[in-house]
Amino acid sequence: MESLDVISVPPTSGNSPKGILVALHGWGANAQDLVTLAPFLQLPDYQLFFPNAPFPHPHAPGGRAWYALERENYAGLEDSRQRLREWLLSLESSTGIPLSKTILGGFSQGGAMTLDVGLNLPLAGLCSLSGYLHAEPKAENAPFPPILIVHGRQDGVVRLEAAQKARDILIALGAFVDYAEFDMGHEVTPVVLNVMQRFILSWTSPPA
Repeated sequence: MESLDVISVPPTSGNSPKGILVALHGWGANAQDLVTLAPFLQLPDYQLFFPNAPFPHPHAPGGRAWYALERENYAGLEDSRQRLREWLLSLESSTGIPLSKTILGGFSQGGAMTLDVGLNLPLAGLCSLSGYLHAEPKAENAPFPPILIVHGRQDGVVRLEAAQKARDILIALGAFVDYAEFDMGHEVTPVVLNVMQRFILSWTSPPA
């Protein structure tokens, strides 16, 4: 199986990384779209990785997809799931940073992939921005990493109810969920980046 095409951004502090953030783009976007947000996350001591989804988007030139949303069967999901999981499991050997210091996050379809794959790995935390659950996680896979779910009340692409449903299901399974919703659409705003940064630091930084 082919690996993922990934953009890597080293710590801007010049120091060895204290942790890792992996950020997954949404349907029709690409890794370069999220790289532009890197400076605004204010994580100078973190290694940042921005994978490109494996499949070309059917309509957006240069856009990528984790799986087909234009059809109901989510074609390609299993392939993307395996590629992402294998790549995440290889990170510790390639970076020296364990999964317990690695945050997986994503926007929209990337948020769905974050929950799909990340709930089954010993990661430091998961960030689902404007995302959703593909299916209800299995209770036997608990304990789950801590989860941040952020959504816009005016999101016309992924309805707010999807975030609320994911929150309720995950809490019922015993997961720790940090939930926030804002007056915004299907987007990543500065306030979302601030919430995400605080969550990342709270679960990857050693206690003072």
